[in-house]
Amino acid sequence: MHLEKRVLVTGGAGFLGSHLCERLIEAGAQVLCVDNFFTGAHQNVQALVGHPLFELIRHDITFPLYVEVDEIYNFACPASPIHYQRDPVQTTKTSVIGAINMLGLAKRVKARIFQASTSEVYGDPQIHPQTEDYWGNVNPIGFRSCYDEGKRCAETLFLDYRRQHGLPVKICRIFNTYGPRMHPNDGRVVSSFIVQALTGRDITVFGEGQQTRSFCYVDDLIDGFMKFMATPSDVIGPVNLGNPDEFTIIDLARMVIDLTGSASKIVYQSLPHDDPKQRQPDIAKARELLGWKPTVPLAEGLKRTIAYFDRLLSDRRAREVAGIPG
Repeated sequence: MHLEKRVLVTGGAGFLGSHLCERLIEAGAQVLCVDNFFTGAHQNVQALVGHPLFELIRHDITFPLYVEVDEIYNFACPASPIHYQRDPVQTTKTSVIGAINMLGLAKRVKARIFQASTSEVYGDPQIHPQTEDYWGNVNPIGFRSCYDEGKRCAETLFLDYRRQHGLPVKICRIFNTYGPRMHPNDGRVVSSFIVQALTGRDITVFGEGQQTRSFCYVDDLIDGFMKFMATPSDVIGPVNLGNPDEFTIIDLARMVIDLTGSASKIVYQSLPHDDPKQRQPDIAKARELLGWKPTVPLAEGLKRTIAYFDRLLSDRRAREVAGIPG
């Protein structure tokens, strides 16, 4: 009798986690989605509830979890400054204690485990683009440190579990990603610009808008995750996953105004603390090891994301008009 692979996705009701759950189910896996809903949302996985291959558990991974699974994708952690700075101690606990708990689970059940790390481990980089062997330029005591250093420590733990226990681990460093199901109030540049443009508000650009980012559409990123997890156990990483095409923030703002047909004006504000001036992945390792590169152009991905936010905001307005909460 054929048994489906059982896959645990922590943070599975979040932006990336919910897309990953869908793709895993499409591939025939049984998916156990775990989320404490600090930033995850029920509506992100609503379409999966009731599916025979899907199970949803409310759980905080800073507490141990006892389940039987074959693979673990560890995505649990607030990932935008506005959310991870709301409770910085809990953010660090989720990255560090959560990693310890998930690694302990993987060790007990002999599961392969994937760590969703971040380009934030590079801090405000002094080399450009960033390669995986760059150690980073991170402020250990700043406002972003709870996330940056938490993720750096999680990588340390994953490698030490590999060295000490022979655990099959995968470490992926995720660069700026966007797409449907981004939180509308997460403070990230793509979601902020789109919501501001669609509601006719001023578009807020920090500094002069000359800082650069590289934007990867979510579907491309999920492809990279699944290709990476399927590699032989001696392919550990870290591996950068992101789009190497670089755009200035001011260019992004103008593109969003153009694609939405908005009359919004661009206004400038001072830069936030420790905001990196440049962020661009070197994806040579991903190309070589995974045969992976992004395929969705920024304009096309933005159109899909704008359509999502347009529906979301229309639904919210309808609820407000009807006097329905939420």
